[in-house]
Parts: sequence; structure tokens; C-alpha cells
Amino acid sequence: MPEIPETMDAQVVREHGDPDAFEPATLDVPEPEANEVLVEVAATSVNPVDTKIRSGAAADLGPDAPAVLHGDLAGTVVAVGAGVERFDVGDEVYGCPGGVAGTTGALAEYAAADAATLAHKPDALSMREAAALPLVSITAWDGLVTRAGVEPGDDVLVHGGSGGVGHVGVQLAALEGGVVHATASTAEKRALARDIGADVAFDYHRDVADYVEEYTGGDGFDVVFDTVGAGADNIEPSLEAAALKGRVVATVSRGEASLDAVHSKGLSFDTVFMLIPLLHGDHAGRVRHGEILERVASLADAGKLAPVLDDTDYALSDVSEAHRRLESGEHVGKVTVRVE
Repeated sequence: MPEIPETMDAQVVREHGDPDAFEPATLDVPEPEANEVLVEVAATSVNPVDTKIRSGAAADLGPDAPAVLHGDLAGTVVAVGAGVERFDVGDEVYGCPGGVAGTTGALAEYAAADAATLAHKPDALSMREAAALPLVSITAWDGLVTRAGVEPGDDVLVHGGSGGVGHVGVQLAALEGGVVHATASTAEKRALARDIGADVAFDYHRDVADYVEEYTGGDGFDVVFDTVGAGADNIEPSLEAAALKGRVVATVSRGEASLDAVHSKGLSFDTVFMLIPLLHGDHAGRVRHGEILERVASLADAGKLAPVLDDTDYALSDVSEAHRRLESGEHVGKVTVRVE
């Protein structure tokens, strides 16, 4: 058994604010309860929800202060609670077990995690690469494989095809046999989308009717996956871009938008909010997250799916800079933080 210290270094948020809201803290190392494992955290990644919880824009989603944020983690199991059968001490794991209300996050040297939310880390990926995948790959899988049911030959549109969820979505849609079209904001990001599997990538500012005509002959896309997080602002263009009886899935659907096209075109419209099982104690949902991550790990080990990391290197003490990087919009790929 590895020697486990009594205390650990962490970064916490006591009051919501800008990235400088993070401050170092020394916390007790948690003990895993039944059905939990204690993970020595090697890396985590920054997702938009993390910045919103920190800033207070999504304060209702966050843990109580002093809050340890970030859900995504990769690391090594160092202790196993009662009832855990899938993992042993020494196993390398990855997942998104916390960082929201009722849980604790990954910005600490150790994290107690519901074992159901974890999977064995892909052997082909580093800890940083594995930490970049959980939230975004679960979201993309739910959106494209489960909800939209992409089939071979489907014309698929991924809004934000170089973003966190989007770049995994592009890869999954291609693996499912879709003809993948991606939007992105810059030439560099459009090139990335093509490199990872998009058949076509174009500027998201283009008129919807224009690109629907060019790429689908005016018929519209069989599947539209909106990952840009703009809520109602991007829902109506997504519905407009969909074909008759098309499937539209959004990662954010807050706000007001006309759903007239859902009726007039017989669309299915769905929302994916990956955090629901964590926020509501949904055990079956947590189990399903672990199962998705095991399948993602198999794809990664087969060389069929990989995360794209931003060209930055942040340590735990640099988490404020990591948040600034994500909020700047200048990143290309996932922003990660080394914890070990």
C-alpha cells in the first residue's frame, strides 16, 4: 500500500470572482467511503463550466466554500473503499467525478471519487491527455451516439468543431460513418477540425441558408450538434440548418428561442447536460459515464480517438493562468493542469 499523507496541497475558491479568486490551501486528505476510491491526481483540465462556477455565473452548480473545483481528472488509485470491485490500488484511472455541488474536485493532490464515474486510463495516452477527455467525451458520446444516433452516410454538422466537446464530436461522428461538417472561428481551428476527421470545415459566421445550399443541396443536415455553448443564440440557426425530420442536439439550451422549426420540419431536439448524474445523485447515470469512458479508452488505445491539447503547460499553482487562457478564446485544444 502506498503511504498516504494526512494533508494535501490544493487550490480553492472562497469567494467567486476573476481567475485570481484561486488561492492555495492545505486540506485533509479525504478517506474513501463505500463505493469510492482515493485517487492521487496527476492532471485535470479546464472546462467552461469550471470558469462559470469560479466566476459565480453558475454559482448554484458549485461546491460549498472553500470550493475545490474541476471535474476532470486522471491519476492513480491509492486506496479503495468498501464495495469497490472494478479497481485496485495502483490502477491508473480517469473520469469526471466531481467539482460540482455535493462533490469535491480535482484541484488537489488527492480526490475521493465515486468509482462508478471512473474508467481505466487509456494506455496510449499520457495523464494530461486522459484528463482532457472525460467531460467532453461523455458529452459528445451522449449527443452524437446516444441521442442523435449518427448513422453511416448522415450529413452531420458540428458547431464548434475544434472546441473541447466539438473536437471529440468530430472524431466520433466520423467513426460512426457520418459525413462531417464543422464550423470554427479561425483558419487554424478549421484546419484542426479537418485534421481530426471533418470532411468540411467553414467559418461559423456564414449565412445558414448559404452553407446548407452548398453542402447539402438545400436539404439540410441530418444531424446538427451545437457545442458552442451560446444557448438560445445558436439554437435557431441550428434548427434552420437541420433537414426534415433531422436530429438537433445542443449542449446549452438556456434562454428563449423559437422552436417553430421543430414543428414545421418534424425535428427532434435534445439537450445534453453531462453533470446531471453528479448533481442529482443519479447512480445509473454515473455508471453509464464510467461505461462510456471505458469505450472511449478502447478507441484511444486503438488509435481511433485522441484529445488535442493546447500548447501550454500549467502546474497546480498556475490554475489562475489556465483559466485566463480558456477565457481568452486563444487556446487551440484542451487546457490542462498538472497536479502531480
